[in-house]
Amino acid sequence: MAQVRQAIFEALGEIEDEYNLRHSRNVTLFVNPTDEFGEKVILRDERGKALSRVTKKGPYRSAAEDYNL
Repeated sequence: MAQVRQAIFEALGEIEDEYNLRHSRNVTLFVNPTDEFGEKVILRDERGKALSRVTKKGPYRSAAEDYNL
């Protein structure tokens, strides 16, 4: 996962530089979980139910950003 995390970081940096991207409202990331042998893995919640989607809220804006400090 560390390599995936680094690849995402680098891809975002390239998009930012190549296309002059400075702001984004949302980001969609598709992850295909596998085991160490490359076989598909089903992620499950705490009740054992298969997950089809995980949604996370992005970072919040600080008061300093809101007031341009």
